[in-house]
Amino acid sequence: MTRRMLRLAHRGDWRAAAENSLSAMLAAAAIPTCDGLEFDVRVSADGVPVLLHDETLQRVQGPPERVETLAAASLEAIGVPTLAAVLAAVPRRLFLDIELKDLHDRATVEVIAAGRGASLSNAVISSFTLGTLERLGRLAPAWPRWLNADDLEPSTLATANELGCRAVSVDWHAIDAGAITRARKAGLEVAAWTVRRRSTATRLEGLGILAACVEGAALDD
Repeated sequence: MTRRMLRLAHRGDWRAAAENSLSAMLAAAAIPTCDGLEFDVRVSADGVPVLLHDETLQRVQGPPERVETLAAASLEAIGVPTLAAVLAAVPRRLFLDIELKDLHDRATVEVIAAGRGASLSNAVISSFTLGTLERLGRLAPAWPRWLNADDLEPSTLATANELGCRAVSVDWHAIDAGAITRARKAGLEVAAWTVRRRSTATRLEGLGILAACVEGAALDD
């Protein structure tokens, strides 16, 4: 029997709220078919982890400033929530894919541990940044980590294993039966980003992947 794939709301459900906002997270949490949340974390000027995908605020919030030039209070005033606030607000039953952008230090680890426990209950740390995954491996070696990548080629799988990751989260276009077989032979699980069609979600679930970041119709189905 094919196992059930986790459907993780990509940056929350932002059809009626800004992506990565607390409102988007709570909206996703209210969807019966939502198993969890995926969101992006950067660091403010005063060292506070906040939710934001882009390097600047321009696309979503409007101002052209970079996130690291503003204090957390200023960011909250324009709708950028702190990681601590999100962890406190979302139900613990939801699985969390906490994607760390750029390099993070112990302060981020401490916020996550305060919100989800020292053993990182029902959550994973993911990143495209190899240095972040390596650093997290030193700061919290027991926490599960996923390498975010564009493919499942042997070199990518080798990198994931070298970093001690448990899975590779990859562009869904790169996932087929052969790629899944390579990953499993390497001892790695596979997750996908970003799925927008129900038919794609169904195909990936049939291949037995662990989770998928989904949006729109793929989240509702």
